[in-house]
Amino acid sequence: MQHLVKSEIKKTLIGKESAIDSILIAILSGGHVLIEDLPGLGKTTLAKSFAAALDCTYRRIQFTPDLMPSDLIGITVYSKEKEQFIFHEGPLFTNILLADEINRTSPKTQSSLLEAMEEFQVTMDGRTLVLEHPFLVIATENPIELQGTFPLPEAQLDRFMMRISLGYPTTNEEVDILTLKEKPEGIKAVVSKMDLVKAMEEMSAVFVDPAIKQYVVKLVKATREHPAIKLGASPRASVHLFNGAKAKAYLEGRDYVIASDVSSLFEVVIGHRLILKGEALYRGTGLKTLLQEIVDSVEVPRVVR
Repeated sequence: MQHLVKSEIKKTLIGKESAIDSILIAILSGGHVLIEDLPGLGKTTLAKSFAAALDCTYRRIQFTPDLMPSDLIGITVYSKEKEQFIFHEGPLFTNILLADEINRTSPKTQSSLLEAMEEFQVTMDGRTLVLEHPFLVIATENPIELQGTFPLPEAQLDRFMMRISLGYPTTNEEVDILTLKEKPEGIKAVVSKMDLVKAMEEMSAVFVDPAIKQYVVKLVKATREHPAIKLGASPRASVHLFNGAKAKAYLEGRDYVIASDVSSLFEVVIGHRLILKGEALYRGTGLKTLLQEIVDSVEVPRVVR
């Protein structure tokens, strides 16, 4: 599945293999992805291409300061013909939702996503409406332009399984972009929605040795005890790291998890959840160094298969 999806997405997006892998891991795990990067690097193209390749419905919403929760969830309107209230679904009712510049809207509207991201449902007029499976939020934010933005609260950041960036293309990749003609609308579905749901079920059956479970918990616990970290990662982070490792193993064709499945995802799963002491000391590559320091400090389990 991984090879098929990658090959199809590469018709519209040059490079970005790491980002493609991360989003595949997230959707198999039932997680969500925050892309923190500059404009014009292919975030929208990536989301649309994913939806097309996976035969999933896709909607994009531009977050603005005047956006209301009802603009996401939908509204209830009284119908004179039917003499009853009719609910009109908002863009939240989809498989893949691109929440573009999520930090440009108010905390009230940001919070309307919390129930959907965690419980895959929304509450409207006292009714609980279940979202279609699978459901993935790909949110974007610009890390440079901060004027007129509302930083995501820790509770919402914690609901994102991963934070990734696309980065600038290499010289050769950018030359290829100039001659790229395929558009996301031309992407074919190479994996059906039914196959995707089946893959999610198969992924959940991947074996995890008790020693690997201990490894996950020790890594996350180390973030709570590190002297440079004011607030460490939550138990939800342990769950996300655990599920992500299972998804990574599944995509690589294994029915069991190894320690490197866990450690390779540690930065993208954990980095955005931490509140640091003297944060200026650990910005940019400094945070990466800190996370690697934690990985190096925890003994790697020896599991015999």
